[in-house]
Amino acid sequence: MEGIIPLFKPAGLTSHDCVFKLRKILKTKKVGHTGTLDPDVTGVLPVCVGRATKVAEYITDAGKAYEGEVTLGISTETEDASGAIVEEIQVGRVISREEILSVLESLTGEIVQVPPMYSAVKVNGKRLYEYARNGQEIERPARKVNIYSLELLDSRTEFADEKISFRFRAECSKGTYIRTLAVMIGERLGYPAHMSSLVRTRSASFSLEDCLTFSDIAEMMEKGVIEKALRPLESALSHLPKYRISDTLAEKVKNGMRLPIPEQFMDVDGPIAMESRDGKALAIYSRHPEKPGIMKPVKVLRNDREL
Repeated sequence: MEGIIPLFKPAGLTSHDCVFKLRKILKTKKVGHTGTLDPDVTGVLPVCVGRATKVAEYITDAGKAYEGEVTLGISTETEDASGAIVEEIQVGRVISREEILSVLESLTGEIVQVPPMYSAVKVNGKRLYEYARNGQEIERPARKVNIYSLELLDSRTEFADEKISFRFRAECSKGTYIRTLAVMIGERLGYPAHMSSLVRTRSASFSLEDCLTFSDIAEMMEKGVIEKALRPLESALSHLPKYRISDTLAEKVKNGMRLPIPEQFMDVDGPIAMESRDGKALAIYSRHPEKPGIMKPVKVLRNDREL
């Protein structure tokens, strides 16, 4: 069994819970998720099975899209609806559509975020949530992330209430905390805020429309048609530049040999997917850190026994 299952993650489960459940359904241990989703968050969670676990990081590194809701007037410990309330105030004024749009525009592009205390980021060998559960707040390293687009999903021209909520759509780079983005939106509007709901609508090339539920997957296993649920390993690499190679060069790639960088990839700094003539991903190569003009394998995905 090999491939990628675009799972619809339900609320109430961690990404690890989803992997544990799928291992039981699929009756295989070689299952891995492609990035942590908080228990409250629903939506797209690509899960890699068999040899496809080798490419999980490339899905994790690709862009994501979310639809969420920010609520002004309440901040929480976890920056989402599940956390204890830290501050609660009445908004007490009308906020215009133009004001919200201006804030969203100011947060589009490269921004700096500080990971929330309730997150899986490691500091001094411990997860931040471990410190948080012990009542400790420690200094966290700021990180740069990219917000490719940030769109208001609300047609109102004016927003007025004691607590104001509105929905938004965000397309962003890996490492972005949408919870923190919701808090930042509130800060720029002058109020405490939290993310009151969130759905991940896309991860790499996988969208909500592609997703299967646990019951869908269990039914396919029972009927012996589970292969219909499995997307090919190559679908995890759709966002990478591709180099389709001859059979002669393919033998060298499968043996992990270093190669000259082809002219068309001289300006590529990231990974390159090396493909056989029939479109099978053979390996991931990248620029050699010490030898100019040379690229080396990061991962060999297939050898002669596996084709």
